[in-house]
Amino acid sequence: MESGRMADDLSFDRNMDTEAGRVVAVSPLVRRVVAPNPGPFTFTGTCTYIIGHGTVAVLDPGPDSPAHLAILAEALAGESVSHIVVSHTHRDHSPGVPALKALTGAVVVGCGPHRRARDLALGEISPLDASVDLAYAPDLAMAEGDAISGPGWTLGAVETPGHTANHLAFSLREEKALMSADHVMAWSTSIVAPPDGSMADFMASLEKLKGRDEGVYWPGHGGPVRDPNRFVRALISHRRLREASILSRVRQGDRLIAAIVARVYEGLPPALVGAAALSTFAHLEDLVQRGLVRCPSGAPALDAVFEPA
Repeated sequence: MESGRMADDLSFDRNMDTEAGRVVAVSPLVRRVVAPNPGPFTFTGTCTYIIGHGTVAVLDPGPDSPAHLAILAEALAGESVSHIVVSHTHRDHSPGVPALKALTGAVVVGCGPHRRARDLALGEISPLDASVDLAYAPDLAMAEGDAISGPGWTLGAVETPGHTANHLAFSLREEKALMSADHVMAWSTSIVAPPDGSMADFMASLEKLKGRDEGVYWPGHGGPVRDPNRFVRALISHRRLREASILSRVRQGDRLIAAIVARVYEGLPPALVGAAALSTFAHLEDLVQRGLVRCPSGAPALDAVFEPA
């Protein structure tokens, strides 16, 4: 996860005036409640969104937090929740589903159960297993183009794998807005960690968004992306420059991910070094698949040796 202005002119916005526990109307159809789970990967906390009025959908209930559930219950008083919608199965987004379903009786829709982008290699351990919600099971899994609706609102599924294999964004058609979850965020880049995530898929999903016409993105953490077409193009450029830097380090003799991270991410706070290693691994895995880098010991891994192809 990175912040600030990069050489590719990708500028992140870390201004977030919404504290956890407040219900804020961010548009005529959308209310936002930030969960009390701030951190280096969640920023000020997970954004839960209430879509519509009267009969509503709740998008990404967040962590299993009684305090967050209490705020949501108060915000939803006098309204009916028809759908609980989930973007992906990281533990800061979906574990709040059972408690909210018990409270509202709503149908759970959205992404399918958690799955990996690829099978584990022999002896490999998924580095983010502790961050995954394996208990999540929707009543209805949505795919590209599927939609749910209520009075005055429609949410359409947009498949955006990469951050996780099952990641979905949702178009709010009436406002030309995209609920972009963790795929595109204004405050930081998104972590991509194999085998659960895939850099090839992540980049393809970014390319896919270039052709869409939404005027604002409401992400899973932080504030809105106000100029999404420009931002997505800058994010693609940033990732390609990062890839080029990693490939350059391999060609100059760096063989291990730790050495590459030390040179490519100079000055990175220690708390983010692990995330940088995972993203570097994702880039290297993609470079191996494209024949630009090779892994003489076999399948790419976090502790593998990498060399030019």
